[in-house]
Amino acid sequence: MARGIGVTPVKKKIRARDNFKSIPMRKCIVLGNERSKNELIRFVVGPDGNVVPDLEAKLPGRGLWLSAQRDVVSTASAKSLFARAARSKVRVPEDLADRLEGLLVARCISLLGMARRSGRVVSGYEKVRAYLQDGKGGIILAARNGAIGGRRKVRNRAPDLMEFDQLEMFELAQALGKETIVHAAVAQGPIADRLAIEFGRLGGFRETLKPQELESDEG
Repeated sequence: MARGIGVTPVKKKIRARDNFKSIPMRKCIVLGNERSKNELIRFVVGPDGNVVPDLEAKLPGRGLWLSAQRDVVSTASAKSLFARAARSKVRVPEDLADRLEGLLVARCISLLGMARRSGRVVSGYEKVRAYLQDGKGGIILAARNGAIGGRRKVRNRAPDLMEFDQLEMFELAQALGKETIVHAAVAQGPIADRLAIEFGRLGGFRETLKPQELESDEG
């Protein structure tokens, strides 16, 4: 999962996900191992023979599951593993991995919009720090090109929470109706639970930025 240079991944429990029920397992058709459905992406073959991503895992048809990683999707496409698993001829978009990244970004932005409309998210360096200090946060969000120093100071207010940094500043701003955003926090609850899953999947498609690509100020 992409987290940003200099920010140590937090391996403690994610408070927003404490109440998750047992999650079904599925086998990745590329790696051959079983993983939680939350770490995979489901695909189906449409009536026209096209491979279709099914991010909500609700479309009819036999599910073809892949680990949520860009290289895994590329391997499945290059080695005709979708056709082998489906036992039929299929058509796979050449830019499937890029399309998936775009779909996952859109899902994250949509969920953040829901959090904003329901009053379940705060943004801005000082507001987020105060929010976390009061123990209200479920997950921490940071712009992937945000300054490391500011992110460390925010995360230190709630070191047992997971930080997700898959969105750019402008994408966070788009989701929350602001001009620019570096720091945000989502309250504990179902929306934070869902965001934790979607950001985790998106992390498999976005590379961590190099130090020279990061902002130098806290924002």
